[in-house]
Amino acid sequence: MNLLQRKLGYSFDNEDLLRRALTHRSHGPENNERLEFLGDAILNFVVAEALFTRFPTAREGQLSRLRARLVRRRTLAELAREFDLGGHLIMGTGELKSGGFERDSILSDVFEAIIGAIYIDSNLFTVNRCIHDWFYARLEALSLEKSQKDSKSKLQEFLQARQANLPEYIVIDVSGQSHDQMFTVECRSELLEEPVRGEGSSRRTAEQNAATVALTALGVNHDPDHA
Repeated sequence: MNLLQRKLGYSFDNEDLLRRALTHRSHGPENNERLEFLGDAILNFVVAEALFTRFPTAREGQLSRLRARLVRRRTLAELAREFDLGGHLIMGTGELKSGGFERDSILSDVFEAIIGAIYIDSNLFTVNRCIHDWFYARLEALSLEKSQKDSKSKLQEFLQARQANLPEYIVIDVSGQSHDQMFTVECRSELLEEPVRGEGSSRRTAEQNAATVALTALGVNHDPDHA
């Protein structure tokens, strides 16, 4: 716990809050889900305020896309790995054996739970400082030029510009347990030679990935930086 707190740059007065933040629901009813809920809201607010201040000329859509990039599951899981949160997780035996400590969904959730725990243990000013420290390099790397539209929006605009019908997204498969599902979505368009597919841990992510594949098939240069 001491090593983890040094990595986080924050020392808990109540270490039970940190333990709760690290406890997955597979371990029992005393878990991190409520802290995750709180941390998610705090993170979105702090990042939104940071972007609002950093980019005074940005439009609402640009700010929303930049925020989505920073608070998406993949980014939070990357940060969780930087702090080795997976090595500190408290989990049920089944989840542990299945490699849950490496799963993006679980790592991103515990990262948000720690934010919630720090807020309860201290105050908004302190957790704001922590989040700014953790996200500093990623905030520095942002630019308005990179705040492009997501894949679905870009595909829609591409088709509309050619007077084609809007794309159709169809869920063709859902696999896995209820808490760890994988969606497969097919994207269909009259301009595509054949339907293309995308996968993701949510229907929205799978649709975005399918749209990215469609854009590639249509010869549209697009950085699939979304979700």
